[in-house]
Amino acid sequence: MNFFQQEITLRPFPRGFHLITSEVLSALPELQQISAGFLQVFIKHTSASLTINENADPTVRQDFESHFNVMVPENASYYKHTFEGSDDMPAHIKASLLGASVTIPITNGSLNLGTWQGIYLCEHRDYGGSRKLVVTAYGK
Repeated sequence: MNFFQQEITLRPFPRGFHLITSEVLSALPELQQISAGFLQVFIKHTSASLTINENADPTVRQDFESHFNVMVPENASYYKHTFEGSDDMPAHIKASLLGASVTIPITNGSLNLGTWQGIYLCEHRDYGGSRKLVVTAYGK
């Protein structure tokens, strides 16, 4: 069994949903040494998240952002955690809804994603800054 792990820092992204598949693959070229296994990607933040979805049509990512902003609004009167800005508490909720990690099968040295799938960084803050990911590939 082989294990490879790398921590990477993503450049700051604006609020929204962003494809980061290529950044993840660039960070771990050792993935090509695995014939059957898994890649786990974990984000070390509580106001951004990861998910897998449509990688071709950018309007899907725009619709994600629009929907999440309606589903989890800013300035809700019941929020108590407000000292970091009106986007902070909603960002924590959105991050919990989507999750902090994704796991993808590796087959013959490549991610075994569907034809239209990619890894999203879901940036829920207006000015979230750079984000740190831990990427771990393991298999034989």
